[in-house]
Amino acid sequence: MHLLPEHATCHAVSIPELLASRDERQARQHAWLTRHCAPLVSFTVVAPGPIKDSELTRRIFNHGITALLTLAEKSGWIVREQSTRVSASGPEGLLSIEAPAHDLKLATIELEHSHPLGRLWDLDVLTPEGEILSRRHFTLPARRCLLCEQSAADCARGKTHTLSELLIRMEELLHDADSRNID
Repeated sequence: MHLLPEHATCHAVSIPELLASRDERQARQHAWLTRHCAPLVSFTVVAPGPIKDSELTRRIFNHGITALLTLAEKSGWIVREQSTRVSASGPEGLLSIEAPAHDLKLATIELEHSHPLGRLWDLDVLTPEGEILSRRHFTLPARRCLLCEQSAADCARGKTHTLSELLIRMEELLHDADSRNID
């Protein structure tokens, strides 16, 4: 289920490619929900800049897949189907998991907060009816910036940090997780 880091495309994605990729992911999500009628985790990597598929994003993704499967196993949840792929928007995974959607979302939020790489993961949980459960459903604040305490969206919108600063921080987080042998 892991992606091979050395096979990354390192392609600079255009905005139209990115938007088309997101539309295709939504279509795949809908097909999965129709097929399984169970909550769905849609997993991508937060990747600033135009290169979404790189050795860095694939390695971060692989840690996330391992963490999700471990979470399901520890929680006693059954993974009905799982799939990984790479699109213009980078690595993505879909996991149909037999679990209460509310509990699954709370568990993925905790994973994003507790894992050293969790801030670099975007773990969407969709109900069997297709509703995306967000942090707002649980009255949680917006995600924080990788480099400061501001909202990530505010920093991105204001271009507060350079791409190179963000990528260096991502590498540091990955190195920390690897050095501690954290999956």
